[in-house]
Amino acid sequence: MPTTRAQRAGASPHGVPAPRASAANIAGKAVVFDATVAAVSHFQNAGDAALQRNAPLHPALIPAPVAYREVKGSLILKGGPGIAAPPELTPAIHLLAEYWKINPGSGSHIVFRIDTHAVKQPEGYRMHIRPDQAVVSVRDADGAFRAVQTLRQLARTSDGTIQLPACDIEDAPRFHYRGMHLDVSRHFFSVDFVKGFIDSLALYKFNTFHWHLTDDQGWRIEIKKYPRLQSEAAWRNETLIGHKKELPHRFGGKRYGGFYTQEEVRQVVAYAASRGIEVIPEIEMPGHAQAALTAYPHLGCTGGPYQTATFWGVFDDVFCAGKDSTFLFLEDVLEEVLPLFPSQYIHIGGDECPKTRWNACPACKKRMADENLPDADALQSYFVRRIGKWLNARGRKLIGWDEILEGGLAPGATVMSWRGVEGATAAASQGHRVIMTPEDELYFDHYTSLYDDEPVAAGGYTPLKEVYAWEPPMPALIAGVQGQLWSEYLPTEKQALYMLYPRMLALAETAWSPVSGKSWTYFLARLQRKDPALVPDEIVMHTQTPHPGTIRVSLEGIGKIAWRLDGGPVKIYSAPIDVRKSAVLEAWRAENPSGRKLRRELTVHLGTGAQIRLHQLPNTKYNAAAQTLVNGVAGTHRYNDGQWLGFSARDLDAVVDLGAKKWIRRVGVNILNYHWQRMWEPAVFQVLISTDGKNFTQIAETDSFPVNGINAIRLPVAPVEARFVKFIARHKGVIPPGEYGAGGNSMLLADELMIE
Repeated sequence: MPTTRAQRAGASPHGVPAPRASAANIAGKAVVFDATVAAVSHFQNAGDAALQRNAPLHPALIPAPVAYREVKGSLILKGGPGIAAPPELTPAIHLLAEYWKINPGSGSHIVFRIDTHAVKQPEGYRMHIRPDQAVVSVRDADGAFRAVQTLRQLARTSDGTIQLPACDIEDAPRFHYRGMHLDVSRHFFSVDFVKGFIDSLALYKFNTFHWHLTDDQGWRIEIKKYPRLQSEAAWRNETLIGHKKELPHRFGGKRYGGFYTQEEVRQVVAYAASRGIEVIPEIEMPGHAQAALTAYPHLGCTGGPYQTATFWGVFDDVFCAGKDSTFLFLEDVLEEVLPLFPSQYIHIGGDECPKTRWNACPACKKRMADENLPDADALQSYFVRRIGKWLNARGRKLIGWDEILEGGLAPGATVMSWRGVEGATAAASQGHRVIMTPEDELYFDHYTSLYDDEPVAAGGYTPLKEVYAWEPPMPALIAGVQGQLWSEYLPTEKQALYMLYPRMLALAETAWSPVSGKSWTYFLARLQRKDPALVPDEIVMHTQTPHPGTIRVSLEGIGKIAWRLDGGPVKIYSAPIDVRKSAVLEAWRAENPSGRKLRRELTVHLGTGAQIRLHQLPNTKYNAAAQTLVNGVAGTHRYNDGQWLGFSARDLDAVVDLGAKKWIRRVGVNILNYHWQRMWEPAVFQVLISTDGKNFTQIAETDSFPVNGINAIRLPVAPVEARFVKFIARHKGVIPPGEYGAGGNSMLLADELMIE
């Protein structure tokens, strides 16, 4: 599991918000798992009649097809339709019958046929529905599965009657690989939930389920040769409560775990296959191995003892690359895994493998010497290549996160690029298959809104609109795209669904539909048709400082927006709002005054909107513009709102020009201090003033930042007149031994330079 998943920011109050989607209230049985089960029935009911009159049925389809033409009339089927199809398409026909709860009778109300001349692309289909018959042409069996899902979305059923709108559809996927990932190691999900997850993937025309089965916090697949993987590695003593950045760390005190038997795995894989979904297992190596080491400590460099992790993060104890017994163990494990998963590809993780133990391990040092490996990074490449060759010899291929590129890869390996475009570019240039899995846009454990009542999440901020707007780089050079659902902060199935919907639907459209067929407005209309609760309710605030002393607020949301300042009169938003004195802004969807509200404090001080110059620019992912430091909007403790500036091995050194000499009585800054996120307070914070911008005199200083969180530093000064104010925060430097991330550079995060 890639690193910043464990390090990404931001806790919030722990209460679960009001449900955003009907899916958030559904858990358990596969047949009721998907948000769209409720959504499709919503589309089917009579309350949708007004939309039926004013718009074609196509808006109900997600992902949007390549081409759609509405035709007058409907095909109405009663008493079980007759479905005709060649034997090769029987599994898809059985699936359609299962969805419609019918026995495909004799006759030809719906005709499936294979036509490789009419349908050129794999998984493609053509659909011709008229009041007397529906004809579906496909190129292959996979195309039949995708066509079934279109029929499933189009159909309205009531009292044994199935109604399909007359239309012509031509459709085929944009990308061959369309995947979704589910982590069951951090939190374990039932077989029913997993089956429901798969059924939902099928509905939205995904074709791959990436099942993350092992990690530091739990081993989730039965391996008969190594029973302690079930009795020990599958369980942890307790689980972290809240976010890892919060101090003191709190734990639940209850043993937690579980695993899937091999028979259960077979059931899941067969269930997926019956829906045209391939399952790719992930068995993590060489890192993220602490659970396995707990059961079999001789596989580590130190010999233990080890403990299945109760905490989220990256750990130094990994599989020993110097012992042949490690490879024997992993090969034995894979010997049992391969028969369970007929997939061509096997995922081995390959990411986040600290070299601390390897660099101190005699066996690893000997391996490096024997193999002429220059360093521990090359040892990781050796490890991955060795496993890759073993898989190749058995007719399988290796997939890993983009760290497997380091040191070179054997031919045939696939790279999942999660850290940005660089990994994808490097992999493609070396002839490797690439799947885009970018953290910023496709990690669905990120916060879905910036509202204060969002439940705790891993960090980041990935709203639905960002997912929908994302376009993969180098589309001609990649095999496909995949979304990730990491489960550190998903303790319940309900919360997993809340984070998944509707962002997964946005990705489905990018994965399947042509770029020309994408439209944010049109996508929202289709969400509304499926289930109004799927439409995001968040009001987003944007600010500018067009003039000193003025904060200009723009609001963005779905439908009309109501707003007020400091509890005053409620107004309907129609144009940007200029705020010239400190105030609290509230905003909400006008049609839902009792729903969730945006609430933001806006602070107008002497420096608000003033010119600012940075000696060095921020050089971390927290790279907002310098003007953000004086925009009157303070960053939150989640640090995912674009308000913080982050510096690594650099100081904050900023000069604010007030435009004229003004009397100053207090100065300050907000500093974020979360050592468990590698965010450290500065060694010292200083404020200096000048009248000419050249000669500065210090007026305030502090080295006290006691809060684990936001340190709102406010330093009173004797009244003094100045035009230029310099703020300096000296970075802490290298993280000391014993601290999280020891040996790496600390980050200095600052926001809102205050001048009063």
